[in-house]
Amino acid sequence: MSGRSGRTRIIRTPEWTRPVPAVRREVLTASPEADEGKPPLLFVPGFGHGAWAFAENWLDHAASRAFPAYAVSLRGHGGSGAAPTATLRAYAHDVVQVAVSLPRQAVLVGHGAGALVVAYALARYPARAGVLVAPVFGGWGTFGAALRRNPAGTVPAVVGGALRLRRRQLFSRELPDAVAQTYTERLGRASTRAQWQLLIHRAPEPPVGKPPILVVGSPDDRVVPASALTRTARRYGVAPLLFPGMGHDLMLDARWREPIDAILDWLDKDLVG
Repeated sequence: MSGRSGRTRIIRTPEWTRPVPAVRREVLTASPEADEGKPPLLFVPGFGHGAWAFAENWLDHAASRAFPAYAVSLRGHGGSGAAPTATLRAYAHDVVQVAVSLPRQAVLVGHGAGALVVAYALARYPARAGVLVAPVFGGWGTFGAALRRNPAGTVPAVVGGALRLRRRQLFSRELPDAVAQTYTERLGRASTRAQWQLLIHRAPEPPVGKPPILVVGSPDDRVVPASALTRTARRYGVAPLLFPGMGHDLMLDARWREPIDAILDWLDKDLVG
């Protein structure tokens, strides 16, 4: 496995000295009517979200276009086992373990902080491709933006409470209020430790195997500043694919079809066609 020096890393010491505890993992699936040999997609939700966030729209839509689709709830989220002290490494472990269980080499699709988890997983798993949707790579700049835009929801996370995201941050005005409320009421929380690691963490190692990377987001995202979105895309040598007028939760917003169709078109062109 390649590190930043270009040398192959044979042994990861923490994996041997501090193994990640086992946990029950929730994985939701949607299968195409016929197997066309397309790579499976593994969707990874961000903090507070479970696999349900992709099962609402994107899983079935991907399957309708012949992509086997899977969504995993990170430990402590959705229907996965409790993990009050989970780390980013544990979350990445969950993703890798599910990915290696799939019938073919998978495309990893991460949303929000789940995009950072996918970035860590890409350094350990030779994915067909990686898709980072509204990526939250953290750091003090992102924290400062969150504090300015949502002080009441951000301050509790600093003192060990849950990060609370509001309707106006997650969704556009096009999404009916009743639907938005249903989604926000389903939000859970990441571990306090993982929340802190969003502020202070090592940059992800380069993806193993150099898979193609797509970065997707909205310039009107009230969680990820446009500058942070551009910075993440530059890390992988690409330009972000933008969907103006949408909120942070692109997979749940009113125009959810636009980004997933763009992602699937990109995969069809680069990996299938």
